[in-house]
Amino acid sequence: MKDFVDGTAFNNEQGNRARKLFAAVVLAALDDAIADDKKYGNGPEQIARWARSRDGREVLSCAGIDPCERVVEGLMDFVGRGVRTSVALSREESERRNAAQAEAA
Repeated sequence: MKDFVDGTAFNNEQGNRARKLFAAVVLAALDDAIADDKKYGNGPEQIARWARSRDGREVLSCAGIDPCERVVEGLMDFVGRGVRTSVALSREESERRNAAQAEAA
């Protein structure tokens, strides 16, 4: 029984690592689309084309993200804002956004 529990825990940990790896690929694709948007002005279309492709759907699924049209629209909106993922995920950006929402309310 102990071997089964150890094996299950190991498999679960491996699955979590794989999801994190694919999530990093999604973040890199977002950063690439933001760079394309700044350079060529076609970032949202690029991320939409990638997310709707077979490879994009597979990567999103492996990252634990449902590759539906709502997600594609959200990715396009994120790229349209032009905020890099590293900045968007930082604590300072989160605090700034919360402060802006508190002022608006």
